[in-house]
Amino acid sequence: MGKTILTAVGITKVFPGMKALDKVDFDLRAGEVHILVGENGAGKSTLAKVILGVYKQDEGEVFFEGEKMEVSGTKDAIAKGIVAVYQEFTLIPYLSVAQNIFLNREFRTKLGFIDHKKMESEAEALLKSLNCEYINIKAPVKQLSVAEQQMVEIAKALSYKPRVIIFDEPTSALSDREAESLFAQIHNLKKKGIGIVYVSHRMEEFPKIGDRITVLRDGKKIATIGINDCTDHELITMMVGRDVSQVYVRTQNEHKGEALRTEDLSDYSGKVKGVSIVLNRGEIVGIAGLVGSGRTELAQLIYGINPIKTGKVYVNGREMMPKSPVNAVKHGIGLVSEDRKKYGLALGEAIAFNAISVSLKKIFPKFFMNKRKIYDIAKQNVDQLRIVTTSVHKQCKFLSGGNQQKVVLAKWLNFNPQIIIFDEPTRGIDVGAKMEIYKLMDRLAAEGKAILMISSELPEVIGMSDRIYVMHEGRMVDECKRGEFTAEQIGSRMLGLGVGGR
Repeated sequence: MGKTILTAVGITKVFPGMKALDKVDFDLRAGEVHILVGENGAGKSTLAKVILGVYKQDEGEVFFEGEKMEVSGTKDAIAKGIVAVYQEFTLIPYLSVAQNIFLNREFRTKLGFIDHKKMESEAEALLKSLNCEYINIKAPVKQLSVAEQQMVEIAKALSYKPRVIIFDEPTSALSDREAESLFAQIHNLKKKGIGIVYVSHRMEEFPKIGDRITVLRDGKKIATIGINDCTDHELITMMVGRDVSQVYVRTQNEHKGEALRTEDLSDYSGKVKGVSIVLNRGEIVGIAGLVGSGRTELAQLIYGINPIKTGKVYVNGREMMPKSPVNAVKHGIGLVSEDRKKYGLALGEAIAFNAISVSLKKIFPKFFMNKRKIYDIAKQNVDQLRIVTTSVHKQCKFLSGGNQQKVVLAKWLNFNPQIIIFDEPTRGIDVGAKMEIYKLMDRLAAEGKAILMISSELPEVIGMSDRIYVMHEGRMVDECKRGEFTAEQIGSRMLGLGVGGR
């Protein structure tokens, strides 16, 4: 690692009703990956946005390469060599790769026309430096995979010739293989002397790329430590402010008969092929599998999002045909989607509206709504689920990812379905919020709810499940009970090893 290139001293940022940052110090060295961790709402994104010029701090100073940095927006930060690669892509789907990389900075010929050849040549060189020559620079971005789009975002960031890159949850939408490819590129960036601020909740990534970790909690800096200077247990304790003796909490409870059953279920896309599962009341059943194995598509069939080609679904022993999500809800099925922003929430609406959105008829059977009752229900949800907000009238788009997920859960708690499908319930949220969701899932199971959990985090599946089904290329290839499996065994089945004679 080289010299210190960025220093933030005593950064304080106040929003109405809350102090997002409280006298936070932070520094970054050339050729270093400095990981920024903390629960949702701890201040990570706010600190990153202060450095990027999105927010102006109320107190404190930022120094870049030894000089006090005064920026009035992201353009000023970019001009100084500080750029970001965000969790949500900023690419325009219908423009080509080259056009996206140089958007609003197009090269021009002497006559003033756009110089497409030079743009494509420069884009090609940038992608080659990332070992991504296989990406077609003339192709519209919508034709690329998520991982390829991620590489285009990085190439776009590199086109500014940065000294500092801030990565915000860069692996949240990537498979493990794609994430490993990203880590290789990050190591290449380190060798070039670029300083990297890496915001992530995925602790298993830290030793693969990190040099130092700074922990934030409730807007305050708790510690900065070397990557090998603490255990995962100690790090989690610093993040949540309390001892964490057990992350996955399960109570012994009775499985009280069949709630859901599928027989030879298939879809029209060929992603689900003859799947049969059983889900009992009081049971948490996990589905493990690689990205693209058909897990989410199975959930969408059961919930009525996609049509069933062949097979049957039974709820409480009776056959039902889930023709639509409305129909599935009528049969007591709820879905916590993997994409909470697209399918789980009305982001422009208040917490209170989202919390009762599925339960309106249940809460107000005579169609006369009572604002006070809506407020009381939402306030109870906020208190019960520890949703961090200044008001139940706050729009969901202004909440952190973990708090948005809790609002989705509140929505289903108010409806009280008997069967709940959790599809990637903890994606993109911190360990503290994860633990609260695990406790909630355990409580729901203890109350007799039947829970189907889809997760790409194998420790999560193993830690929470009473039984596990393993999917591979659209088929169920294995089933095992709690305590009868190891991560290695499940992982090998997920890869198709030992399946169909392999």
